[in-house]
Amino acid sequence: MTTATIELLAKDLNHQGGVHCPSPLADMKLWNSHPKVYLDVARTGQAKCPYCGTLYKLKQGEHFQGH
Repeated sequence: MTTATIELLAKDLNHQGGVHCPSPLADMKLWNSHPKVYLDVARTGQAKCPYCGTLYKLKQGEHFQGH
């Protein structure tokens, strides 16, 4: 199984510093392929979906400034 890596800009994260998977950012056509999960990207700069293995990470040089 090949897993995708999605590079994110800080503006792609929600106000808490995360994203949901499945995500339109990952160009996922099968929106119902697994339950929607919240992934905290801001904490470490990356997060991996426990269902599909897609890795979401901040592009090099991007920094999240949370509220």
